[in-house]
Amino acid sequence: MASVLIIDDDVELAELFEDYLQQEQFSVETRFNGHDGLTAALSGRFELIILDMMLPDIKGTEVLRQIRQQSLIPVLMFTAKGDDIDRIIGLESGADDYVPKPCTPRELVARIRAILRRTEQSNRQEQLQLSIGPLTILSESRQAYWLNNVLDLTSTEFNLLEVLAREAGHVVSKQALSQQALGRPLARFDRSIDVHMSSIRQKLGQHADGHYLIQTIRGQGYQLIKE
Repeated sequence: MASVLIIDDDVELAELFEDYLQQEQFSVETRFNGHDGLTAALSGRFELIILDMMLPDIKGTEVLRQIRQQSLIPVLMFTAKGDDIDRIIGLESGADDYVPKPCTPRELVARIRAILRRTEQSNRQEQLQLSIGPLTILSESRQAYWLNNVLDLTSTEFNLLEVLAREAGHVVSKQALSQQALGRPLARFDRSIDVHMSSIRQKLGQHADGHYLIQTIRGQGYQLIKE
């Protein structure tokens, strides 16, 4: 039974989702403000956090920033429907995925299961070391190193980088990346993969000659350059 924490000040909606998730065999707790939610999120008792962007005391992005300083637990963010800015800010702040409000409980459960399924699959893999130039990835421990320094990647960022590393030298489409790293099809106009890739590039940095290890292949997808 996976443990989920909901941080949302909409009491009625949060309780609706809590009831539905419990019926789907999840263990659920809810906090209705950012301070209480942050304390619970850092307790180590949960496997996934659902975090609303708009909270009465602290912005959701600030809660996420503080979570990411100490934990790489998967975070699914609630964002305003149709608000691309909220989505991009949430992903840039370290969210693994987002769900626009309002959404159905069924959609929420599908997103949660997709994230947890991908994480569990990665955890079950045999220890595999992938080395591409200065990049090293250890599958079982879910750690990545750049020039022997540990990369501070979110769960989704690690998934994406691992998929590209396994296909080093080949172009991987955004649809394939979404399916394999997020566990869901990529919706039309969904920029989540692009935002995650931008974050990964910043964390990797550039080679001495100024080029990035991950290249965008216009109209096709992304490619991790095989050194």
